[in-house]
Amino acid sequence: SEEENTITQGLWGQKVIQSEGLSASLLTANPGSGCLCSVALLSLHGARWFCAPLRDYMRLCIAKIFHFRLPDDGPLWLEAQTSAPCSKSSSSPIAAPFTAKVQVGSHHWRDAQRGAYHDARNWGTFGWMGSEGALCCSGAAGGGFVLSKSAPGSLGRRGFPGCECDRFLSISDRSRDNREAVGSEGIKQNGKKLAVNPGWSQDSTDRSAPRQSKLKPEVTTEMVRSSSVMVSNMASVLSEPKFGLRDTIVKSELVQREDSYTYIQNFRFFVGTYNVNGQSPKESLQPWLRCDSAPPDVYCVGFQELDLSKEAFFFNDTPKEEEWFKAVTDSLHPDAKYAKVKLVRLVGIMLLLYVKADLALNISEVEIETVGTGIMGRMGNKGGVAIRFKFHNTSVCVVNSHLAAHTEEYERRNQDFKDICSRMQFCQSNPNLPPLTISKHDVILWLGDLNYRLEELDVTKVKQLVDEKAFSELCQYDQLKRQMNAKAVFEGFTEGEISFQPTYKYDAGCDEWDTSEKCRVPAWCDRILWKGQNVAQLSYRSHMALKISDHKPVSSVFDIGVKVVNEELYRKVFEEIVRSLDKMENANIPSVTLSQREFHFEDVKYMQLQVEKFTIRNGQVPCQFEFISKPDEVTYCKEWLIANPSKGFLLPGSEITIELELFVNKSTATRLNSGEEKLEDILVLHLDRGKDYFLSVTGNYLPSCFGSPIHTLCYMREPIQDMSAESIRNLTLMPLEMSDNATQAEKPLEIPKELWMMVDHLYRNASQQEDLFQQPGLRSEFEQIRDCLDKGMHDTLLGSNHSVAEALLLFLESLPEPVICYRFYSSCLECANNYLLSSQIISNLPECHKNVFEYLMAFLRELLKNSGKNNLDVNILASIFGGLLLRPPPGHPMPNIMEKRKAQQFIHQFLLKENSLS
Repeated sequence: SEEENTITQGLWGQKVIQSEGLSASLLTANPGSGCLCSVALLSLHGARWFCAPLRDYMRLCIAKIFHFRLPDDGPLWLEAQTSAPCSKSSSSPIAAPFTAKVQVGSHHWRDAQRGAYHDARNWGTFGWMGSEGALCCSGAAGGGFVLSKSAPGSLGRRGFPGCECDRFLSISDRSRDNREAVGSEGIKQNGKKLAVNPGWSQDSTDRSAPRQSKLKPEVTTEMVRSSSVMVSNMASVLSEPKFGLRDTIVKSELVQREDSYTYIQNFRFFVGTYNVNGQSPKESLQPWLRCDSAPPDVYCVGFQELDLSKEAFFFNDTPKEEEWFKAVTDSLHPDAKYAKVKLVRLVGIMLLLYVKADLALNISEVEIETVGTGIMGRMGNKGGVAIRFKFHNTSVCVVNSHLAAHTEEYERRNQDFKDICSRMQFCQSNPNLPPLTISKHDVILWLGDLNYRLEELDVTKVKQLVDEKAFSELCQYDQLKRQMNAKAVFEGFTEGEISFQPTYKYDAGCDEWDTSEKCRVPAWCDRILWKGQNVAQLSYRSHMALKISDHKPVSSVFDIGVKVVNEELYRKVFEEIVRSLDKMENANIPSVTLSQREFHFEDVKYMQLQVEKFTIRNGQVPCQFEFISKPDEVTYCKEWLIANPSKGFLLPGSEITIELELFVNKSTATRLNSGEEKLEDILVLHLDRGKDYFLSVTGNYLPSCFGSPIHTLCYMREPIQDMSAESIRNLTLMPLEMSDNATQAEKPLEIPKELWMMVDHLYRNASQQEDLFQQPGLRSEFEQIRDCLDKGMHDTLLGSNHSVAEALLLFLESLPEPVICYRFYSSCLECANNYLLSSQIISNLPECHKNVFEYLMAFLRELLKNSGKNNLDVNILASIFGGLLLRPPPGHPMPNIMEKRKAQQFIHQFLLKENSLS
């Protein structure tokens, strides 16, 4: 029709990059009169129309979607039909219903006279019509539209009157994290998984589902993907990939004034934890996940020991993930439809997050992280996984952890908790802001097999108190309660009253306590705690009906008060901030005051963190700060130093504490030992639109056997810290090729004395130690062991067997040249299944390296003779030591699974041969 042609002349568009979480804004306009006819906010989830009155310009209400389709190839089009004529206006030629066909645009424009005017509120846009022509409004999650009073046909991509092209917006998909193993995310209703609309999801496996034409969009995988800023993120003023100082100021001010435009609304969270002892889901999970009549709004479901196989432990690969994911999905409450938000897994620790489908659009900023706290502080058999997200305007972090085992290891459990808290960091959508830690969230839900036990009571007494249901008396002997009371762990967290019997340890398949030879004392290993305001626990219970594991699952239901945005109040606050910012901008140059500018770290030791703090206090102008690199340097500091946070934003009169963390590890120790590098650095603190501040960092490093070459240590008959700096330097810099023929006053030792001390200690004291090389030690004990080796203070090493074993592994990892020299790496992988060729490679090693290899293989074969006691087998030892003795050279890509398997096979050969190289 004539009206349709009039409308479409003013349309502009561009094919958008289709990606999860993307939404685009679009308009139809009458370019002749300049009136706003309609504003559409379109997303890959579906479509919704929103009409916005702009000053004296008339508006048009779109009643329904007439046609909506997504072609397999090419741009996205939308057809819509009006239900009634527009309001009467002298400037409007439109007086009848019309149909408009439009192509989705992805441009964003900036009004040169007014500056960008942004609003990321839920499904809404608003703005001003400039007298000189163009209006700029940024819609939610990255879309944009432009109105122009220019002549017909002039509404194009560039050259608007009064406008400058800001940038094209393409919302890239940052959600496909390599750590996420699930490829299909869908919706579940009444116990059945529904097909995801194939027009939206590339992950969907069901391609036969018909497309639907509904005004209310179907919830799909893209609604709840990680990292993409969702349309419902009311506090995120800008959702573009680029973040400037102005944007940061507005967002910070909004956070400061959040209480003035939000109200509290309760949502029900189900939180569950289950250690499944490596079993497959042979029974329904409904008694656990459907235990209440009312469906929860959010499910947080965690598992531990999902897979106990060596494949899962060493290669993080397991089919159990899909099995348990399906079992959970099939057992969710039948009276609601749920969308999976995220799955994260580390070896056997898995966490699932679901949300009611009709609430999915209120979930945003989803991120996942994992931290391994197993042997050497990295292995993932113990540790934690977490999902953080924003629900309306409340930030939530859900952590699932599996802490160290055994009754006597409560200090190790405390250390695991602290390691997870310190190492778990989530990237923010604004790159100018530092990563978020667990503690920086409004609500924290912590679940898992925390492994704290009952102490001071024998098994008979515990069972008696359980039979009497004297749980409050029994809790007095609970390690977690005692450690929390001592403020040694979970400070600030709350746990509900325990009114159920201990959840560990049972005989699998029944409700009988452990009848094995070990006869474990019952304990509440499986726990749920929380931290934050507006959290009310409604239930805390175990579920005895599930019997496949030696643990019982635990659940807790919470009512959590979530901050929801009042759109009208939000708009007022937003406008006030923008107006005040306009007045303040360019008025002054930012400046700060530093509490300290010179820092000295005294007696720095290998793998022992030292921290110095200082304060940045801001003046009267908002400022953005960042430590920047010096000319000709890639990073802002040396490898052994880090500033936390390294960048941030300060409101007027506010201050922030910066921690300078100095930590020497395997990558920096060798050059510090030799004196090639000193603990000296200059940090440059830069203020955006302001000046630079310079900070001096110095320190002295105590040399260590950790990070020293094997041949260097073989020539050191004295403890390294008793030797002169010159001697250490000469021996460390001595080429390996010269070590066999070096003209030294004394003949070198066959193996380093430090290596002998650790292996001899383990041979004499730990041959039958349960879980040797699998159970981590204590950091404080490692520091004692390191000092013993570096200073020669004692004839025997201090610390537990597990701590000595971990020290041995850390020592081998720190060698700048591995036991099997870098140049032999490829050859070893090629002959991993040929023992004769492998033996020839070992015989060609430098003498000291060959001696160490033979010595270690003999020791490991002795351990295997006691495998019935220490739970070691040839595959475990080959995997652990294969990655330490046989490492890829610098610059080589990270080993893939195939290379790791070959390294394991190479070592495996020598563990099965007695006197292999004699």
